[in-house]
Amino acid sequence: MKTFEEFTYERPNMEEEKNTFNGLLEAFTSAKSSEEATNAVENINAFRQRLSTLFELVFIRASIDTNDAFYQKERDFTDEMEPEITAMDTAFYKELVTSPYRKQLEKQWGSQLFHIADFQIKEFSPEVIGLLQKENRLMSEYSKLVASAEVEFEGDTYTLAQLEPFMQDTNRTRRKQAVEASTGFFEKNATAFDKIYDQLVKVRHEIATTLGYKNFVELGYVRMQRFDYDPDMVAVFRKQVRDIIVPVASKLYEKQSERIGVESLKFHDENVAFKNGNATPKGSAEWIIENGIKMYEELSEETNAFFHYMLDRNLMDLEAKKGKEAGGYCTYLEDYQSPFIFANFNGTSGDIDVLTHEAGHAFQDYSSRDIGVPEYLYPTHEAAEIHSMSMEFFTWHWMELFFKEDTDKYKYTHLSEGLKFIPYGVAVDEFQHLVYENPEWTPEERKQAWRKLEQTYLPHRDYDGNVYLESGAFWQRQGHIYEDPFYYIDYTLAQICAFQFWKRSRENKEAAWDDYVNLCKLGGSKSFLELVKTANLRSPFEEGTVESVVDTIEEWLDSVDDKAL
Repeated sequence: MKTFEEFTYERPNMEEEKNTFNGLLEAFTSAKSSEEATNAVENINAFRQRLSTLFELVFIRASIDTNDAFYQKERDFTDEMEPEITAMDTAFYKELVTSPYRKQLEKQWGSQLFHIADFQIKEFSPEVIGLLQKENRLMSEYSKLVASAEVEFEGDTYTLAQLEPFMQDTNRTRRKQAVEASTGFFEKNATAFDKIYDQLVKVRHEIATTLGYKNFVELGYVRMQRFDYDPDMVAVFRKQVRDIIVPVASKLYEKQSERIGVESLKFHDENVAFKNGNATPKGSAEWIIENGIKMYEELSEETNAFFHYMLDRNLMDLEAKKGKEAGGYCTYLEDYQSPFIFANFNGTSGDIDVLTHEAGHAFQDYSSRDIGVPEYLYPTHEAAEIHSMSMEFFTWHWMELFFKEDTDKYKYTHLSEGLKFIPYGVAVDEFQHLVYENPEWTPEERKQAWRKLEQTYLPHRDYDGNVYLESGAFWQRQGHIYEDPFYYIDYTLAQICAFQFWKRSRENKEAAWDDYVNLCKLGGSKSFLELVKTANLRSPFEEGTVESVVDTIEEWLDSVDDKAL
C-alpha cells in the first residue's frame, strides 16, 4: 500500500505517448472479433488512466503549493498537453461509436458510454487545440492570482481562507473590516480579473463558433454532458426558484437580522447567523479528523472502510496555509484507485461541511472504483453533487461530536443556508447564460448584468456603500465562473435532491441510506435524470418538486425557536 507522498510522477514524453496510443487504436480498429475489440478497449483505457493519473498528481501538488516551482512548471506543461489528450480521447470515441462491434460493446458496458463519446466528439476538433491551450492558461492564471492573496489585517497577513473566521466575528465593526480587507484584494486586482475573464469569454466563443455552434452556451451544455435537459428546462427551474424560494429566503434573512440584533442586514452581516456567534468546531484539525473517524465508523460499514482507506494513504490535505490555492475539491487518481480531498480548514463550521461534502464525493469515487469503465468513475456534475450534499445530511446525527452545545445552531444554519444558497446559485447560472449569449459585452456591461441579477435573486443584499461590490463585481471571486463554465446550476439541482434525502432519512433512514449507497455505486453509468429516478428521488424539473421540498424545510425551521439558540 502506497501513500500519496509515494505516488510517482514523471513527465510523459507526449510524442512517444501519441505513438503508443496510435498503436493501441490500430489494434482496436483492426479487431477481428468482439473479444479482441474488448481487449483493445481495455488496453486503451489503461493507457488513458495512466496519463490521467499523472496529470491529476500535477494538479493536486500544484494547488497545494503554488510556490513549488517544479509542479508549477509541470502544470504549465499539462495545461498545454491537455488538448492533446482530448484529441486522443476523441479519436478513440470516433472509432468506438462506429465500431462494427458496437452492439456487443454496448451490451457489455451500457449505452451511457456511447452518449458520452458522442458528446465528446461534438466538443472537439484539432482546429481548436491552440484555443483550448489558451483557455487552460487563462484558467490557471486566475487560480494563481487568487492563491497569491496575502491580505493585511490587524497587523498580520492572511490568505483569503484564513480571513473567513474574522468575517463571522460577533463584533460588527470587525467583521465589516474583514470583509473590506478580503474585498480589497479583488478590488485591487479588478482590472486583472476583468482582463482574464474578457479573454476567456472571447476564446470560448471562438472555440464554439469554430466547432459550428451559435455561441458558447450550446457548447457549454455539450461539455457538461447534459444529455437529458436543456437551457429551456433550466430557465423553468430558475423561475421556480424566483417564485418559490426567493420569498422564503428573504424571510430567512429578515429573521436573521432580528436574531443578530441589527436594524438593517448588511452584506458584512450575512455570514453571522447568531448574535452570540456561529456554531464552530470545538477542536483542532486533528481533533476533527479523530471525530470524523468515529462518525464514519458508526455511519455504516461502507463508510468505515472508506474513511480508513483515505487516512491510511494520506489522501487528504485539509489545513489552510500560505501559497495554497483557495477552495476545496475532490479528485481521483485512477491508477491508485484513490480519491483525494483538498480543503482549507480555518476554524469555521465550513471545516465540517468539507469533511462531509468532499467526503461524499470521495465516497462515491471509492464506491465505484471497480466499475471498469473510466467514463463511469463519476457522473456528470449535478449528479455528483447529490453525493456530496446528501452526505452532509446523512451525517447530521453525529454533528454533536464536532459542535457540542452548538449542535442545534449548526443544524439550523446548515439547513437554512442550504436553502438561501439556491437563489445565488441560479443567479450565477443565469449570469453565464447572459455573458455567453453576449460575448461582445464589455466588463462594465457584465457587471451591470450581475447587479441586476442580484436585485432579482438576492433582493435583500445591501453592500453598505462598498463601491466595488455595488458596481456588480462580486462574481469575480466565484472561481467556477472562470474555471468551470456552467458548473453551478448543478449545485442547486443537487441541493433539491439532497433535501429529499434529508426528508427521507427522517422518515426511513435505512431505506434512504441504501438508495444513497446504490446511487454512489452506479457512478456515471447513467444520465442525471436516470440516476435521480434510480435513487427514488423526484426530478428537480418536475412540477411541484421544489415546492414540496421547500414546504418541508420551512416547517422544520419554523418549529425551531431560533432566537433561543
